[in-house]
Amino acid sequence: MLKVVIIGNGMVGHHYVEQLADSPVTAKITVIGGEARPAYDRVHLSDYFAGSTPEDLALTTKEHYLDMGVDAHFGDMVAHIDRSNKIVITESGQAYGYDKLVLATGSYPFVPPVKGNNLPSCTVYRTIDDLGMIQTQADNAKIGVVVGGGLLGLEAANAVQNLGLETHVVEFAPGLMGVQLDVGGSNMLRRKIEALGVKVHTNKATEVIETNSEGKGRVVMHFADGGLLATDMIVFSAGIRPYDQLARDCGLTVGERGGITIDEYCKTSDPSIFAIGECALFKNKIYGLVAPGYRMAEAAASQLGSEKLSFQGADMSTKLKLLGVDVGSIGDAHGKQEGSVAYTFSDERIDVYKRLIVSADGKKLLGAVLVGDCSEYDTLLQYFLNGFDLPSDPETLILPTNAGDSPALGASALPLSATICSCHNVSKGDIVNTMDAGFCSLGEVKSETSAASGCGGCAALLKNIVDDEMAARGLAVDTAMCEHFNFTRQEMFHIIKVETIKSFEDLLHKHGTGRGCEVCKPTAGSILASLWNDYVLDEKHVGLQDTNDTFLANMQNNGTYSVVPRIAGGEITPDKLIVLGQVAKKYQLYTKITGGQRIDLFGARLQHLPAIWQELIEAGFETGHAYGKALRTVKSCVGSTWCRYGVQDSVAMALYVENRYKGLRSPHKLKSGVSGCTRECAEAQSKDFGIIATENGWNLYVGGNGGMKPRHAELFATDLDDKTLIKYIDRFLMFYVRTADRLQRTSVWMDNLEGGLDYLKQVVIEDSLGICNDLEAQMEAVVGSYQCEWKTTIEDPEKLKRFRQFVNSEAQDKAIIFVEERGQLRPAKEEERQQISATPA
Repeated sequence: MLKVVIIGNGMVGHHYVEQLADSPVTAKITVIGGEARPAYDRVHLSDYFAGSTPEDLALTTKEHYLDMGVDAHFGDMVAHIDRSNKIVITESGQAYGYDKLVLATGSYPFVPPVKGNNLPSCTVYRTIDDLGMIQTQADNAKIGVVVGGGLLGLEAANAVQNLGLETHVVEFAPGLMGVQLDVGGSNMLRRKIEALGVKVHTNKATEVIETNSEGKGRVVMHFADGGLLATDMIVFSAGIRPYDQLARDCGLTVGERGGITIDEYCKTSDPSIFAIGECALFKNKIYGLVAPGYRMAEAAASQLGSEKLSFQGADMSTKLKLLGVDVGSIGDAHGKQEGSVAYTFSDERIDVYKRLIVSADGKKLLGAVLVGDCSEYDTLLQYFLNGFDLPSDPETLILPTNAGDSPALGASALPLSATICSCHNVSKGDIVNTMDAGFCSLGEVKSETSAASGCGGCAALLKNIVDDEMAARGLAVDTAMCEHFNFTRQEMFHIIKVETIKSFEDLLHKHGTGRGCEVCKPTAGSILASLWNDYVLDEKHVGLQDTNDTFLANMQNNGTYSVVPRIAGGEITPDKLIVLGQVAKKYQLYTKITGGQRIDLFGARLQHLPAIWQELIEAGFETGHAYGKALRTVKSCVGSTWCRYGVQDSVAMALYVENRYKGLRSPHKLKSGVSGCTRECAEAQSKDFGIIATENGWNLYVGGNGGMKPRHAELFATDLDDKTLIKYIDRFLMFYVRTADRLQRTSVWMDNLEGGLDYLKQVVIEDSLGICNDLEAQMEAVVGSYQCEWKTTIEDPEKLKRFRQFVNSEAQDKAIIFVEERGQLRPAKEEERQQISATPA
C-alpha cells in the first residue's frame, strides 16, 4: 500500500487529507501536526473572542481521522527529513516511512528583528494558543498595540479592541492593506477605522522596545522618527513567512526570499515530495489565502491517481469585514497593467470608496477596490473571473443606484463555467449538477459542494443561484432566513408569538441550529421587541443589537454619539429649549434641528451618555429612539390652532400619535406626519403613514418614504374620525410588523404585497382575515408596556458599566479631535487631525 505522509495539519493540509481519502487511490495516510490540536478554521479565528470555542472552529477531530483510517499524530514537530531513506523523524524520535511526502507546513508570523521583541508583553497572532495568550495579557492591560496594518494585522486589532483595550495599529508602510488596496481605498479604510476608536500610526519603523518604569504602559516602543508609544501589550501581525526550514535542511530547492519551489503539479525538486499552501513557492509567488492552498492540495492529491490536475495560480480577490468595515479587493487593484483606465467614486459623507480598473478599450474589468460598501462585489467578481464585456458606461457598476442603472449580473445570466466559490473551486455548473442529482436545498448544496463554507463571501450569490434553479425546475424556492433558521421572518414572528418565546437562546434551542448570525440575531431581537417590548439591554437580549441599539445612541463617523430626545409633534416649551442649550454647552455638543422637527445633539462621548440622559430626563425629556428600528418622529404643522388655513388641530393629533406609538419596534424605522390642511406643510404624503386634515375629519395615507428611492404614500381612507383613524393605524402598523421582511420599509412592503392597496384595505378595514381584534390587542400591549430605555438604563448600575470608553480606565479617547466652525464643534478632517497631532503640546 502506498505510504503517504503529510507534515502539517492546517486548513490546506486537512483539505489534502480529505481529497486523498475521497479518491480511488489506496494509500496509508499519516498526518503529523505540530500543534496539539487537529485542523481548525483560521479564516474565522477572531470569532474566538466573540464566544466561539476551539471545538466550534475545529475542522476535524482525532476520532474523525480514526474513522477515516488516517493515522494522525499531534503536538510532535518533525525535526528532520531523510530523503535518501524516505523517512521523517519527529522531535520525540518517532520515525515514519513514506513513498510520497507532502509538506503542508504553512507559515509563521513575521516578527520584525528589533531589540525587545521577545519581552513578556510581546506576542503574535496566529494560532488558537496565541489567542489564549493575548486574552491572558489583556486581563491586566489598558493599551494594546498591533504591529502590522495588513489583513492579519487588522484582524488582530479587532480582537484587541473587542477585549476592551485602547487599540493602536502601527504600520511601516504609508497606508493600510497596501497589498489589496490602492491609496484612496487605504485612506478611506483608515478614516473608518479611526472613527471606531482605533489609533492608526503609518510610516512607523520600530527600532527598540523597552520596559517602561515610568508612566502608563509596561513597555515603550521607540520609532525611527523619534516618536514614542507606551503600551501594555504588543501583538505582532506584520505578515507571514513560509515555514520552509525542513525543506532547506534536507536540500530541497527554495526561493531566494523563501518558499519551497514547486511546479504546476506541486512537486518540489524531489519528485517524491510535494509542497502545498503557504510554504510553497509557485512562479516566485507565495499564495497567502486559503483558496489557492486548496487548489494546490487538489492538484497534489490528483498526482497519485489517474486524472491529474495542475495548479496554474489562483485569483487572490477577497471580500471581508475588518473591524466591522466591509472591504473588497479584486484583481489588479492598483491599476498596474499598462493602459488601464480607472473610475473612482468616493463619498466621505457615508465613508464609501469604490474604484474600477478597466482595460484601455473599456471592455474588460481588470480590478476593483471597495471600502465601506461591498454590495457590488459579487457582480464585479463575475465580470472579472469570466471576462464578461463591461457595459458601455462601466462607472454605473459602482455609482449609487439613483445615479444610473447598475447592471448587476443575475444568477441566470452567469454561464455554467462561472466560478462561484473561490475557496472550494465551485462553479455554477457544479451547483447545477448537484441539484440535478437531487440535492436541491441550500443546505444540501453547501454540504455536497462545500460552497460558502470557506470565507463565506459567496453565500448571497450561492443562494441566488439555488433559488433561480429551484424556480426553473418548478420547485418551491427556499425562503429560509439563514442557515440557522429554516423560516421567513413572518414565520419566525408567528413561532415566537404562538409559543410565547421570550429569548433568542430559547428560540435557537427549540427551532434553530448553530449559534446564530448577523442576519437572524437582529431579526429575532426586533420581533421579540415588537411582541413583548422588553428592555432591549436585558441580559437575555445581549448580542442581538447593532452598535446603535447597544448604546441607545447613534454612532457618528468619529466614534462619538448623537443624542436625540423625543420632541413629540415638534412641540417644545421655552424651558425645555433652554435645557437643551445648557446640556449642549456643558458637554460641548454640536446642535442641529432635524428634518423631523427634533434637535440632535452631536459629539457625545460614550462615557458621557448616561449623564446627558439624566439631565434631559430630569427636564421632562425621554429617548427619541433615533437609534432603533422604531417610530422616529411624527412631524406636524401648527394646524387650526394658529394657521388661518388649518381645518383640524394637527399638533394635538401629532402629539397623540407619537406618544401612542413611541417605542414600537418594527422591521425598519417608521416616520409619520400630520398636516392641518391640504397645503401639506408636514409632508405627510412622504411618510410611512401620513395624516391630512379635511373639513370632515382625517385622510390616512400609507406606504410612503423619502430617501434614496422616494415613494409617494397612497390614500388609504378618507374623512375618518379620531377613533377610527387610530384604529386603522393600529391595524396597519401591526400587520406590517407581522408580515414584512427583515429591514423592509413600508414602501417596499407595499410594493411587494400581493393584492397591493386593495388587499390591505380588505385586511385592515373589512377584517377579511379575521385578525383585527388580535392586531389591536397586540398594539395595546405594546403601548401599555412602554418604557424610556434611557431611564431604565441610568437606574441600573450594572448596565451603566458598558458606557465607558475603556473597560479599565477613566481616560478619554485622545483620537477624538474636534475643531470649531461657525461657533460650534465638529469632527476634525484628516488634514486638520494631522496638523493638530503635529503641533507641540
